[in-house]
Amino acid sequence: MKTLKDVISLKFKTSESEGVIFHGEGQQGDYITLELKKAKLVLNLNLGSNQLGSIYGHTSVMTGSLLDDHHWHSIIIERHGRNINLTLDRHMQHFRTNGEFDYLDLDYEITFGGMPFSGKPSSKSRKNFKGCMESINYNGNNITDLAKRKKLEPSNLGNLSFSCVEPHTVPVFFNATSYLEVPGRPIQDLFSISFLFRTWNPSGLLVFSNFADDLGNVEIDINEGKVSVHINVTLVKKNRIDISS
Repeated sequence: MKTLKDVISLKFKTSESEGVIFHGEGQQGDYITLELKKAKLVLNLNLGSNQLGSIYGHTSVMTGSLLDDHHWHSIIIERHGRNINLTLDRHMQHFRTNGEFDYLDLDYEITFGGMPFSGKPSSKSRKNFKGCMESINYNGNNITDLAKRKKLEPSNLGNLSFSCVEPHTVPVFFNATSYLEVPGRPIQDLFSISFLFRTWNPSGLLVFSNFADDLGNVEIDINEGKVSVHINVTLVKKNRIDISS
């Protein structure tokens, strides 16, 4: 395909921070890749470069954050020549691509949810998307419906299911005055804890526990955006250990 205009739209939700959502490339060096990187949305686009290097078409735009929250997010990419509107959850960003070309030549396959291994270094470092997509529309074609009715030829669907599995994790929300207290485990010399957290606040207490028999305590907190672990031990000379990251 050689297009002057493109409209690509879809919705996705995932708990993964990395993954290729959409990819297409051509023999002329043109490509378009939409992917998640560090839970942000990145659009890489090239309408063509020349071999002399005087025309460099690669363009990269980043938008959004914390998109691995397992909530639905909507994307619309509208292109007319070098003019691009990238809309994420109703927030539109306008930009112009680098280079001097207006047409996007994609004469290889277009893939959703990943990219084929091409042997290029860029394809090795990229993860396939893991999560749910719906309402995939490419230039007026309802890709979701075509895939479900097996009208896409050729297509390598792999292990694809037309349902969205919800995660088994149950989040807990704390309002800065609430806390959750659980019973300790006596007569054990091991203290082990693991959890995921997300907050906008730069400081706050995450975990606190007293050791039995007045042996000390352990405290995990956020201080100015850094996570710190403090271990206080009462019966030794070096009675405080502080770890910050």
